[in-house]
Amino acid sequence: MADVSTPEPPSQPPSLPPQQPGATAQPGQPPAPYGGTDVGPVGYPVHYEADYPQAGIARWRPFVQGWLLPIPHWFALLFVGIAAYCVIIVSWFAVLFTGKYPEGMFNFVAGTLRWANRVTAYSYLMTEEYPPFSMAEEPQYPIRTQFQYPEKIDRWRPLVQWLLAIPHFVALWFVAIGALIAFVIAWFAIVFTKSFPESLFNFMAGYMRWNTRVVAYYLWMTEEYPPFGLR
Repeated sequence: MADVSTPEPPSQPPSLPPQQPGATAQPGQPPAPYGGTDVGPVGYPVHYEADYPQAGIARWRPFVQGWLLPIPHWFALLFVGIAAYCVIIVSWFAVLFTGKYPEGMFNFVAGTLRWANRVTAYSYLMTEEYPPFSMAEEPQYPIRTQFQYPEKIDRWRPLVQWLLAIPHFVALWFVAIGALIAFVIAWFAIVFTKSFPESLFNFMAGYMRWNTRVVAYYLWMTEEYPPFGLR
């Protein structure tokens, strides 16, 4: 009697890893997700991420986290901010005369903004995790800001880039009012439900993302004009 064996199903092609930001997608390769941790050439060179607190926020935190617990950070950032202001002044002349943002100065300003973003998000109750006293990227922290260093900056940009950013600042003024209202609603929601409404969280994260891009552009940390939007 002939041996009848079950035919093996055709082998499936191996799955390809997700597309990296800036790379060309191959057949069968999923596209790169929006808002990846890498700052790729196809994305804006300043990127802000905030992880939604799935476990919720303790009800007692709105009473002390927004103002009392971050005080040591704001005190330290006062002095760091003064130093960053001096660095920005020096970088203004450096870019004006050399067309290059000194990398050490860029990293110091980026670190200041990164640290301030973490503390601001903590004050907004967007995370329970106490922010580190650090200017580094801290990839494990739920609030992350990345800056891509520019190889060159046109010399004329420090003279007028503040002017080009004005439409964004006008729009952000109205968005900031909405973010304040969202924070007040979220404050009560956390007190009564221990949950930060996800839609409000995304709106506040979007506001901080947009604001971070505009501030970086205003400080000539990038030549690329920031997009109007929360994403």
